[in-house]
Amino acid sequence: MKFNRLQKRVSFLTRREMLKVVGGLLAAPFVVPARALGRSGNVSPRERILLGGIGLGARGTTVLNWMLAESDVQFLAICDARKTRREAIKKMVDEKYGNKDCAMYRDIREFLAVREDLDAVLIATGDRWHALASVMAMRAGKDVYCEKPSCMTIAEGQMVVETARR
Repeated sequence: MKFNRLQKRVSFLTRREMLKVVGGLLAAPFVVPARALGRSGNVSPRERILLGGIGLGARGTTVLNWMLAESDVQFLAICDARKTRREAIKKMVDEKYGNKDCAMYRDIREFLAVREDLDAVLIATGDRWHALASVMAMRAGKDVYCEKPSCMTIAEGQMVVETARR
């Protein structure tokens, strides 16, 4: 009796259609590129760290070059008050990836509000901005890599530590 009910449910598929479906399912692993699955030395897109930068001058550019060499890091956006620095970083990143996808922002508040897709930010601003930029980035849910000094006063240091704990 159960067989008859099951037969009625699947009776809309002919044998030929069923073979097409099964054949498609068996062929799927051969159609998906290895890079999308994280095979053949590639990093899976969901395992990639999506990175942005804030205030990348000479030292920040050096650190960014080091990070771009890592296969699990993808740099997406630069935020800098200086137009020449923004454009220089964008040019470097676009040449590395062979596209024009690196976004540029002038204001850190806009950058952190708009770029919810970023996992982390590289902060290499002037020393006096390290604490504020770090706190703002952490409050926006980003992991932070910041050049030293991380703060200029004890109060700033306590603010950075307290924000990191939260």
